[in-house]
Amino acid sequence: MKRTLYLKFVLAYLIFGFFGFIVVATFTSSMTFEHLKRERADSLYKEALLISDSYAADLYNSEITLESVWRQIEAIGTYLDASIWIVNPSGLVVLDSSLQPDFENPITIPNFSPTITGSSFYTVGNFFGMFDEDTISSFAPITSNYKVQGYVIIHSSLNKIQKSCDSLLNISYLTLVILFLLSLIILLFFTEMVYLPLRKITHATEQYAIGNFRYEFQVDSEDEIGYLAASLAYMASEVAKSEDNQKRLVANISHDFRSPLTSMRGYLEAMIDGTIPAEMHEKYIGVVLNETERLTKLTNSLLTLNNLNTKGMILDITRFDINQVIKNTAASFEGTCRNKLISIELVLTDDRMYVNADMVKIQQVLYNLVDNAIKFSNKNSSIKIETIEKSNKLLVSVKDSGIGIPKESLRLIWDRFYKTDLSRGKDKKGTGLGLSITKEIIKAHNENINVISTEGEGTEFIFTLEKA
Repeated sequence: MKRTLYLKFVLAYLIFGFFGFIVVATFTSSMTFEHLKRERADSLYKEALLISDSYAADLYNSEITLESVWRQIEAIGTYLDASIWIVNPSGLVVLDSSLQPDFENPITIPNFSPTITGSSFYTVGNFFGMFDEDTISSFAPITSNYKVQGYVIIHSSLNKIQKSCDSLLNISYLTLVILFLLSLIILLFFTEMVYLPLRKITHATEQYAIGNFRYEFQVDSEDEIGYLAASLAYMASEVAKSEDNQKRLVANISHDFRSPLTSMRGYLEAMIDGTIPAEMHEKYIGVVLNETERLTKLTNSLLTLNNLNTKGMILDITRFDINQVIKNTAASFEGTCRNKLISIELVLTDDRMYVNADMVKIQQVLYNLVDNAIKFSNKNSSIKIETIEKSNKLLVSVKDSGIGIPKESLRLIWDRFYKTDLSRGKDKKGTGLGLSITKEIIKAHNENINVISTEGEGTEFIFTLEKA
């Protein structure tokens, strides 16, 4: 897969910079020029109004000489860096601030018309061909006795406005470059906080895809990227743990199937080839039957556990007397207890105690717990089954005084096929699935089961049920 995210981000960054320059060079340039042109025209118009209301009006009222007016407008024109004309309605240039008055060679504007400005007070162009370059020309009428006597026209070169616009645009370009460089910080942040962590996560997913669930990586971040990385790492560890469990499951199944199969094959071959005499066949056929019973039990347990995990457990919740179920379960172990000289003590709350649960499955839980207690109890010992009321719950305890469970194994006893080193010598026919099935049943009831054990002193299992 091509890694193009970073390239796309950089490309977007460059496109952003390019269009930024385009905007400044076009829209900003045009808007700045129009603004400066309008501002210049407005300034010239105000000056033209002042001249028409003072010097020009006095001139047409014969209150001041042409020479005096020319000197005044020359000074103003120099100050404004513009050319000031006084023009009569026919287009005759009476005075030009940039030229000495020459009455013998008057200048006339061809096709002069004050309507050139339209609805505005200024016009842009070569002003009836009077200039070689575009100028901005502002008009102000000269009135006397309620009659337009002429016009004050102030001309300013557009080139000067363009130069001012370019100066401002240079500042805009410089500012844009600075902002563009400063925006590199965003790119650096993206690289450090998004792109590099994503590269780590992508590489980790590639490792997991090829089955390397032991691959470790770390993203030091407390945002969504860090949470994603932590979740991915956790998922991989859980998959790795599941893979280990699967391998252990296959190994345990292979072991638990191989042992009885090997034993059965050995006995059968021995009976066929005469190693075991005919008079002893009945005894060893009994041994083979015991081994087949063990295999049947193991297969049934596996099917039960598989159905619990794949289909979910379907419970038949009814109201029943748990005390009676406990008594019946204890009675089913009478022969086994007699052989091991083990007694079962029942300490039950009330004569009858009703609970809401699946009676058949709770009976299976009790059977598994009592069966374990008997297996790991010493001869001439006692097993105590007790019920205790607590709020709306009933606590059921199965306690033995047997070999106990090592502290480091308490957390693992619920795993499939798990057997502690201490139990292997006593649990010859066990499948290691009883406690796994027990926990799944209690969990399906939304109840809890706990274990308390001291090595060499005994074990107590306690689970809860809902009182009816």
